[in-house]
Amino acid sequence: MNRKASIIAVLLTVLLLLQGCATPSRLSAVPAQDTTRAEIPGIPNARYWVQTDIEPFVRDAIASVQREQAYLARIGHQGPLPPINFLAVSGGGDDGAFGAGLLVGWTTAGTRPEFKGVTGISTGALIAPFAFLGPEEDDALRAVYTTIGPANVLEPRSLLAALTSDGMADNRPLGELISSRINAEFLARIAREYQDKGRLLLIATTNLDARRPVVWNMGAIASSADPRALDLFRNIMLASAAIPGAFPPTMIDVEVDGKPYQEMHVDGGAMAQVFLYPPRMFDLVRQQGLKVPPRARSVYVIRNARLDPDWAAVKRSTLTIVGRAISSLIQTQGVGDLYRIYLTAQHDGLDYNLAYIGADFKAEHKEDFDTTYMRALFDYGYQLARKGYPWQKTPPGLAVARNPDSTQGTRKPN
Repeated sequence: MNRKASIIAVLLTVLLLLQGCATPSRLSAVPAQDTTRAEIPGIPNARYWVQTDIEPFVRDAIASVQREQAYLARIGHQGPLPPINFLAVSGGGDDGAFGAGLLVGWTTAGTRPEFKGVTGISTGALIAPFAFLGPEEDDALRAVYTTIGPANVLEPRSLLAALTSDGMADNRPLGELISSRINAEFLARIAREYQDKGRLLLIATTNLDARRPVVWNMGAIASSADPRALDLFRNIMLASAAIPGAFPPTMIDVEVDGKPYQEMHVDGGAMAQVFLYPPRMFDLVRQQGLKVPPRARSVYVIRNARLDPDWAAVKRSTLTIVGRAISSLIQTQGVGDLYRIYLTAQHDGLDYNLAYIGADFKAEHKEDFDTTYMRALFDYGYQLARKGYPWQKTPPGLAVARNPDSTQGTRKPN
């Protein structure tokens, strides 16, 4: 049973105890009818409601291509547009050590590309900004995923404090770890990539009030002159990794017509384990009468989890049974996300590439954020990538018949 499932199972047994207990205060939640009208003060283009209105996302995607084309013209590039690559990094808790090791090993192999867009959820949200900035941040990835332990992520709360507060543990240590790595200079580098080259860094959280996913445009936030941008950037990373019930939610201050409200944001994994971009994006671009430039496109998906069945002798107890069932749901959700991205790649002519923790990884996992386990997993991912990672071309369980002369069995690039 993984940590997320264990926490949810425990919470199911204490709901009655919470009735009547004092809980932390908050500003009013945004009224339901105003959900998508709520704005971040000083940074109005900070995010997207991709389930209901993807027009702003499409508009910014078009603008990013225009900035990229202007950059290529400045450096004297001539001829067809170069290939572009997307990276999607999933959730997975301390299994994020796999993705971190894979990226560092990919650098060592000398084949790691620069990514046009990088997305991250949960532990993937902690990896994504460093992956976005490229190999010069490999040392930071190695340090975060091979040197920390539980004390660097959480502070346990007493049972009474947990029942009367907003999480079983305090994630303040994780917040401090994020702040030690994410500073004004770090944001300035992300802003340059966003503004000068049109590269996109996207992180997803879950708005628990609205029960909707929110995709944050981290490049736009980094580019903002608002003095609150740095704290917002850090808080989004923290929120995306805040397992509901295990850690406190992150409260995001917003406004509607100048009136202040607060939104409750938690782990983006409550909505999806990994994401790319809205599936209808290219179709909407064409519907606006714009031409999608022909170029080779690839997507690399790092699933920080195993995909093989995780056998266990389940104890006949309520908590164990519920926790096992929830962990099964989480794994199934993650596999479904891989299929969704695969179908998007097929539709849009992207070369699909998938990495995940193989059944051959056997290190013992004694506790969450076990340093020894994470070091072994980091090295596992590193060694696979260093030797040339065998990227899977389909999600698990799907075999595609290919013509030897075809290109990965996908449609031709747009």
